[in-house]
Amino acid sequence: MTLPTLNARGPLHGKSPAELTPACRVSLHALPSSRGPRARLPLVILIVAGVAGSGKSTVGALIAGRLHWRFADADNFHRDANIAKMRAGIPLTDEDRAPWLRAVGAWMDAEIAVGQSAVVACSALKRSYRDLLLSGRPAATMIFLQVGKDVLERRLTTRRGHFFPEQLMESQLNTVELPAPDERVHTVVSEGEPAQTAAKIIALLGVA
Repeated sequence: MTLPTLNARGPLHGKSPAELTPACRVSLHALPSSRGPRARLPLVILIVAGVAGSGKSTVGALIAGRLHWRFADADNFHRDANIAKMRAGIPLTDEDRAPWLRAVGAWMDAEIAVGQSAVVACSALKRSYRDLLLSGRPAATMIFLQVGKDVLERRLTTRRGHFFPEQLMESQLNTVELPAPDERVHTVVSEGEPAQTAAKIIALLGVA
């Protein structure tokens, strides 16, 4: 399966929705205002999404470190039963993922409640998953990392100590629903070093 790609078009800060292609529109109300020298950055909950091996955890952690935001890896919200299934090479079902997604949402809500901007790395493979995480949370913005299959294979082959086995990659590629133009999601090609992708996302958000 070859995944289509969409390159970032440049900084979104300061542009109106009419100036952006539909697939590049993000939740502009969650981005900072440039009005006046004392303008405060708004609360932002950034979800870095993508299939296993896309680099979402590495990139998300780099963004959080650069911006001094809190970071969480959604892998840590999985129940033991889910981890056991994946270790055994058994794909998760929607029913398996439902409580996991609720746990991720609860973490986001806790950060929102204390006014703390944060980053969470979460696969969010399907539109229904993305809708669940974004709905009712105007502070939330999602970046979906796009990576070629050859890169995914190389990364998963060399990854050590993770419960997600290489043989489940095809299952993820068959499950993933790439973001549609009407979603509150921006797709970014993850290429080069993770720090480059992190810098690209920070520039797109306009929060540095």
